[in-house]
Amino acid sequence: MIKSMTGFGKASLETGDKTITVEIRSLNSKGADISLRLPSGLRNYELELRNELSKQLERGKIDLSISVESNKAETPVEINVPLAKAYYEQLKQLAREINEPIPDPISQLLKFPDVLKNEKKEADEQEWKQIKTCMDKAILQLNAFRETEGRSLQNDFETRLGKINTALEEVKKLDMTRITGIKDRIRGNLTDIIGKDKIDQNRFEQELIYYIEKLDINEEKVRLKTHLDYFIDTCKEPAPGRKLNFISQEIGREINTIGSKANDAGMQKLVVLMKDELEKIKEQANNVL
Repeated sequence: MIKSMTGFGKASLETGDKTITVEIRSLNSKGADISLRLPSGLRNYELELRNELSKQLERGKIDLSISVESNKAETPVEINVPLAKAYYEQLKQLAREINEPIPDPISQLLKFPDVLKNEKKEADEQEWKQIKTCMDKAILQLNAFRETEGRSLQNDFETRLGKINTALEEVKKLDMTRITGIKDRIRGNLTDIIGKDKIDQNRFEQELIYYIEKLDINEEKVRLKTHLDYFIDTCKEPAPGRKLNFISQEIGREINTIGSKANDAGMQKLVVLMKDELEKIKEQANNVL
């Protein structure tokens, strides 16, 4: 069963003093396009996270967000006292030189660069294992979402390929009388122009055979049917998205060739119908993993 590249997964984990929340979103993409939003304490695990996402999700535009909230009072912000004192001495010197008071010096000092330090500790091994467990749960949820979307895509493919196949059967029926109609039309036009008695029947038959061979679509009909069946079979393979795109292109080539050789109004209408269904298939195939 095919999978969609579109999906969403979310998982939370209470560890006593912290709450870990992981959200993963995925959209279609040609490769693994991964975007991470992490607490500063997890930056050293970024490469491992990317590798894990690529391994488990394979392809897609993947957005991962991890938040770690503390359930107890903490003071992550520290004041750089020596630096604040140095700034204050310079402020006092400036105030004396311009003979102006320093309004609200504490507030002023806290705005200077690096006076406030946001010191967050890096995640330890225990916390990383908890985060990874939470992420695995979110990935499982996302993959379940992908499978559900994949079933919808599978049903849509089968419906649209069925319409193309039905149109192909109609093309086969029209093709049985098309050549005869073309022969009669050419013979009639030629008779009207030069007269029946002046037609060299042997030469006419030779030229007609050469012309009819160019309009023959038997090979295209066989190949189109083969490609339609191959598309359905390929849907049963793991991660067939790229392959389905290639098969769609081959289906399009055969439909276009039938259209260029048709020389028949009824057949051209069927070709337009097949092209319309194929465009919808191509659009959906871009979202298959």
